[in-house]
Amino acid sequence: MMYKFNNFNRKLNFSDVMIQPNKSNINSRKFVNLTTEYKFKHSGRTWEGVPLICSNMDSISNDIMYNELSKYGIMSCLSKHITNFDTFFLERNTCMFSTGITNKDIKNVNELIDKHNPHFVCIDVANGYMDQLLYAIESFHNKHHSKNITLCVGNVITPERVEELVLNYGVDIVKLGIGSGGVCTTSTKTGIGCPQLSVILDCKEAAKNAGGYIISDGGIKVPGDISKAFAAGADFVMLGSILSGHIECDGEIIQKDNKLFMKFYGMSSRDSMIKHSGGVNDYRTDEGKTILVPYKGSVKDTVHDILGSLRSTCTYINAGSISEIYDNSRFYLI
Repeated sequence: MMYKFNNFNRKLNFSDVMIQPNKSNINSRKFVNLTTEYKFKHSGRTWEGVPLICSNMDSISNDIMYNELSKYGIMSCLSKHITNFDTFFLERNTCMFSTGITNKDIKNVNELIDKHNPHFVCIDVANGYMDQLLYAIESFHNKHHSKNITLCVGNVITPERVEELVLNYGVDIVKLGIGSGGVCTTSTKTGIGCPQLSVILDCKEAAKNAGGYIISDGGIKVPGDISKAFAAGADFVMLGSILSGHIECDGEIIQKDNKLFMKFYGMSSRDSMIKHSGGVNDYRTDEGKTILVPYKGSVKDTVHDILGSLRSTCTYINAGSISEIYDNSRFYLI
């Protein structure tokens, strides 16, 4: 029998909890190490860096943003619409190419792989439960099996799908989140989704037991949400809205009431579909929105704020590094 409710436990967002402080012998933020090391099961590669990832949204993810974030050891998941990645030096530890599953997307990413020999590729679709995604993963492995590429796949929100992708389809990193992004309207349009904190809590053990890693994608509004994502069990945290509005972004700058703003839109928004597909097909609807965010200047100031906030979290809970946040933290329900 299939019950109507999966379970009756309340599902939580980042705003529903706070982290409890602990007795700590870490007396200064300068003693906190934000660099983390992971060994991937299927690719066999070892990665070292700050486990934050710029989202593969075309208004924020580009070669300019990549060049700036890579200075801090932060990874960029580049938009699937990038065809010519222009950078002086490709640091493969901080670069992840992304692709959809259309023939056009696959052709583009194959050309980028042949040219740049990346260590990371993300096969990214809004609905990670389509059979077609599984066929795309198998095709990817068949073509690129000799390159030892660490494969990321998303987006999903259930532990069963995480386990299936890692154990049966050779996926090393699973991207979590449906409807949780700041400019995503999937949940309001479809009724599908789950609050992001609970997605991480639900999927952490499944990924760990299968030998995979998880990215929390969506729902980050303030730096403290990043700490909560790590405390819930995320191995990486993807950043979208919080990186919008900077010089390094590709958004259109607009002056309004003598103030500067930048357009920021979801990848399933009407603006995105008009830009990349010529419009919204009759059989579908947009599942994203366009907003104006205050123009913020250089992203380096935001990065310093994020990294400083993470270090401060660690001092409150006696965590010497990001990798210790999970074991050293407990939540209050508020």
